[in-house]
Amino acid sequence: MHHTLLLATLAPVADAFQATWSFLEKGGFFMIPLAVCSVVGIMVILYKFLSLTRQRVLPAALVRDVEVFEQRFADNTADAIVRQFQTGQSTLARLCAVAIKSRDKTAAEITQAVESAAREESVHLHSGISVLDVLVTVAPLLGLLGSASGLVVIFEGLGETTDHVLVAHGIAVALHTTIFGIVTAVVCVVAHSYFIRRIEKLTVRLESLLGDFVHACQSRPSSPL
Repeated sequence: MHHTLLLATLAPVADAFQATWSFLEKGGFFMIPLAVCSVVGIMVILYKFLSLTRQRVLPAALVRDVEVFEQRFADNTADAIVRQFQTGQSTLARLCAVAIKSRDKTAAEITQAVESAAREESVHLHSGISVLDVLVTVAPLLGLLGSASGLVVIFEGLGETTDHVLVAHGIAVALHTTIFGIVTAVVCVVAHSYFIRRIEKLTVRLESLLGDFVHACQSRPSSPL
């Protein structure tokens, strides 16, 4: 019984896989670069989902520590927080570590040091986004190129057959690459918009926290940490 249930469960999956493979196979040579584009797109999307988690950028516990840092600084109980900064396990921690390292300088110099480090962190936050930009442009073009090449072959053979059904079927097959390219581009566009928006929200929150943190560091430049 368990064997029958397992087969019943796997049958739709196998059918879906077979249908997908048949669709890709009908697209011809240009399905290969399109498949590569889709795989690359999926890998980039997964990578961004993992790299833009709040734990990697703005851990909740560290955010709370940064918000009360000035009070902990005044009470000389900030050593544990500073050690968290020095581990550099998140974007916020690394930027705060830069501010702490420059604490004996003026507020302008601390701000400049943090801004320089923030530009580097921004590059890391945006890593992979340019790949999605390229895929959004390249995938539909590859799809159109595949369809155009297929249509050329079909129209060249029009003199050899009068079977309009066969010609119509050939045109439908030639359009497979266009469909696949557009689907790939749509997924990449949606992911690109989501990640850009998320980066903007995280960046605004970072700027707010770091503004207060730089002021706290500069207010007591001679305190040993």
